[in-house]
Amino acid sequence: MIEKINEAKDFISTVTNNQNIDTMIILGSGMSGFEDNYEPLDQLNYSEIPNFLTPSIEGHAGKLSLVLINDKLTAILSGRAHYYEGYPIQELVIPIRTFTLLGVKNLILTNAAGGISDKYVPGDIISITDHINLTGDNPLIGKNLDTFGPRFPDMSEVYSKNFLKLAEKVAKNHFEFKTGVYAWFTGPSYETPAEVQYAKNIGADLVGMSTVPEAIVAKHAGMEISAFSLVTNLAAGISKNPLNHKEVVEIADQSKQKLQGFMKEFLFELNSDN
Repeated sequence: MIEKINEAKDFISTVTNNQNIDTMIILGSGMSGFEDNYEPLDQLNYSEIPNFLTPSIEGHAGKLSLVLINDKLTAILSGRAHYYEGYPIQELVIPIRTFTLLGVKNLILTNAAGGISDKYVPGDIISITDHINLTGDNPLIGKNLDTFGPRFPDMSEVYSKNFLKLAEKVAKNHFEFKTGVYAWFTGPSYETPAEVQYAKNIGADLVGMSTVPEAIVAKHAGMEISAFSLVTNLAAGISKNPLNHKEVVEIADQSKQKLQGFMKEFLFELNSDN
């Protein structure tokens, strides 16, 4: 696996002339086209980068854009491959580990999620405070890659409290600040009402099919992490209507301007402080 990561790192290093990259963001549903807010220094399809997986899901373009935000080199990854697409979990997180070797210290993750909390409505943007892994899998299983971190990494603060404070500050200009705990299911089937109730009973506010593997390996490598969910639907048993991906895409499109406006300011402020 380390050979695959190094191949990707060496390729991107050539493109950037070995410049250090400060921050990276992975765009989920609702963030499609965010990279167009910036003049790219370079743009690559994932298919051009050794060992990067190309997503097959609508709204995930599979494109890397290297841009300057507040004079700091930032990587924008448009879309992600998902566990339910059938890939080994260790391959899903190659981009995180690649950018660790390229110097990235700050990671922002975004996703679409089903809302469990009674305080949420579709279109809400939630700052994730913690997660629950309900899949039975973990990207750190197997031989530990000592280059990145210890065999048994601490997970008591996966999502940076400093970044949460920054998100609360920036949100005041865009929407009501809300927080929550994200539960990761494998998908691709939506959760059953019983599964949603179980997740709620053990402390989850959101359910989704991504983000957690990336957060785990980023924390393992010592990154500072922030993650945001766009509530695109109420989860099964809470919503009165059957769930479908069309609804997710529609709510994501309706919320795009609000979410992307917030993210532009958040990234600018983040790159001011670090």
